[in-house]
Amino acid sequence: MGILEVKGVGKRFGGLQALGDVNLSVAENSVHAIIGPNGAGKSTLLNCLIGKLIPDTGSVTFEGQSVLGRTPYEICQMGISRVFQTPEIFTDLNVMENMLIPCFAKRDGAFAMNAIGSVTSQAEVQDKAMQMLEDMNLADKRHMLTGSMSRGDKRRLEIAMCLSQDPRLLLLDEPTAGMARADTNNTIDLLKQIKEERDITIAIIEHDMHVVFSLAERITVLAQGTPLVEDTPENIKGHPKVREAYLGESVD
Repeated sequence: MGILEVKGVGKRFGGLQALGDVNLSVAENSVHAIIGPNGAGKSTLLNCLIGKLIPDTGSVTFEGQSVLGRTPYEICQMGISRVFQTPEIFTDLNVMENMLIPCFAKRDGAFAMNAIGSVTSQAEVQDKAMQMLEDMNLADKRHMLTGSMSRGDKRRLEIAMCLSQDPRLLLLDEPTAGMARADTNNTIDLLKQIKEERDITIAIIEHDMHVVFSLAERITVLAQGTPLVEDTPENIKGHPKVREAYLGESVD
């Protein structure tokens, strides 16, 4: 049984079936990629995993506990963090201030934006924030406004903010979208480092096959809202159904 179990999940939007009888098992301490063509249901599935959408049918459990009906805050407290397709950071705050917010929330369970001044006076919170920035090679940019950072550094900061919550499952929604190749390769290296150094499971939705084949240990291919095939990267590369559904090649 995986750390994340999806069983019989279905979701409709009016007459459109976005997901139909999706079954997925993500093994603990693995990197599991979910791929598929546009409209395959990847984002809908991810939103079901984080509580943003409640499926019409089926169940989603994390470490044996249902995530359905829980708030995003409750799901985060369970040990699940999500990295969004567009970096979700506070662009009018500097890097250190961004990092302090989740560090304080992890300790006290809440945060008010007007509490920055009181937070920065607490050495233990500052120490953790600085350590996270050092781990992500962002300490020298701690006074920089995040709105002026490169997309790669914004992503690095967002991942650091998620990791400060000590998640056991990290969900990544196209983490390299819009990046130059150099930033993409740096992000791949960062995720490999995180996987090696932390007791963490990673589930990733990604269009860039370079990223998928560089990171994933298992790959699930969605097509028209249902899993088409799940296998190792080596077997996925040459799978005829994957070529037909994802790469647009006809199969005799």
